[in-house]
Amino acid sequence: MFDTLSDRLAATFKNLRGKGRLSEADIDATTREIRIALLEADVALPVVRAFIKQVKERALGSEVSGALNPAQQIVKIVNEELIAILGGETRRVKFAKNGPTVIMLAGLQGAGKTTLAGKLGHWLKKQKHTPLLVACDLQRPNAVNQLQVVAERAGVAFYGPQPGNGVGDPVQVARDSIEYAKQKQYDVVVVDTAGRLGIDAELMQQAADIRAAVNPDEVLFVVDAMIGQDAVTTAQAFLDGVDFTGVVLSKLDGDARGGAALSVAHVTGRQIMFASNGEKVDDFDAFHPDRMASRILGMGDVLSLIEKAEQTFSQAEAEKIASKLQGGGKDFTLDDFLAQLEQVRKMGSISKLLGMLPGMGQIREQINNIDDKDVDRVGAIIKSMTPAERTDPKIINGSRRLRIAKGSGVQVGEVNNLVERFFEARKMMSAMASGKGIPGMPGIPGMGGGSKKSAKKAPVAKGKRKSGNPLKRAQEEAAAAERRALGAGHGPAQDGGAFGLGAGKGPADFELPKEFKDLL
Repeated sequence: MFDTLSDRLAATFKNLRGKGRLSEADIDATTREIRIALLEADVALPVVRAFIKQVKERALGSEVSGALNPAQQIVKIVNEELIAILGGETRRVKFAKNGPTVIMLAGLQGAGKTTLAGKLGHWLKKQKHTPLLVACDLQRPNAVNQLQVVAERAGVAFYGPQPGNGVGDPVQVARDSIEYAKQKQYDVVVVDTAGRLGIDAELMQQAADIRAAVNPDEVLFVVDAMIGQDAVTTAQAFLDGVDFTGVVLSKLDGDARGGAALSVAHVTGRQIMFASNGEKVDDFDAFHPDRMASRILGMGDVLSLIEKAEQTFSQAEAEKIASKLQGGGKDFTLDDFLAQLEQVRKMGSISKLLGMLPGMGQIREQINNIDDKDVDRVGAIIKSMTPAERTDPKIINGSRRLRIAKGSGVQVGEVNNLVERFFEARKMMSAMASGKGIPGMPGIPGMGGGSKKSAKKAPVAKGKRKSGNPLKRAQEEAAAAERRALGAGHGPAQDGGAFGLGAGKGPADFELPKEFKDLL
């Protein structure tokens, strides 16, 4: 959603590189470009004005003028101000001291409240709570049935005594649900309310009556991130009519300009608490302003990636794989490889995971073209092998590869590629696990790599320093080249040097380059 904004900001910051000091004209030009980028992303005008004013004031201050790298300092300022308009710190759910905690969802029809109720229930369940979803949307056709299906998919309890479709009293249902939750010992009640296509008095009155009946601990305003500038108007109307405590962004995986959604927190003074970015129940998480600002600026979201990995990967399984790799990697089998792939697959879309890494915005098109079915295809190939073939892939000959290809519905070439890549991956992971670094790459600090000999710093020759005079330096270099050429008649250089280059170039037929001749 924020790809266009990210690209514009990246292009703006690129123009600042290499400048030792920023003039007032440079800062004016930069803030002008940032203003255009924000307006094109549909950010509300009052928010843009406040944002640009803050950036310009800080950019003209001493923190930039005395900085060693002004361009990086501007990026830092923009990052901090983006975090500010997104709400500052991460806002947590306020749970009741004496349960159950009541969370009420409000918003327009089509914003995704019902689907989001299931996602919120699933998220609360992962946080060791026992949520109950309550169907108080008795206006929209089949809204009650939809919430029941969503609750089953999320694996949480459902309460819907009224059939809906225009029948029933939503205020009474909301009131009764609290007693039901106390009897069944549910510690969180999520109330799904009705919406309208637009703001009207009936909608606001019903939402206000439900709020008065259940006295919720949190009222979450669900806003469709793709509705544009109307998001700000709608948010203000709900703030006046219902007085919500937090904002939830839905449909963040869309391709519309999402700047209006970024404006809600600044305009209403209520922080964004959750964000939904997909159709699955797992595509939902707490909203972190600092991480979102980092992603908008193309700096990735490594913390969220680490959290996903910690939730998905088993510590015991990771230690088991590490011990296999430490022993030279020979015990690492295709079964282990498949287990690792499946765990990565559980983390979500491969393209989304790669998008969380810093600098991936530069190859966004390639990342978006990644097909998650390729991972499933690899799994099908491995599952088409016998246990002996998975344990020792070296026994997979031509006839076995043909059988595996037919069993998994792929070409023989894909089986060949998989086996070859597995051996390469095992070699690389084994080298990294043993602290030798990645084969074929120079050593990485803290990760080993390279041989001990190459790691030692070459001794610096204590010869005469080069002259600062270009003409004199050229004469010295020409004399040094002549000395090297005269000494080249001994040893391997006679046969073309140590690397077999320049054969037949002995001292007799040596000739200085034309540039040196001209200088001399």
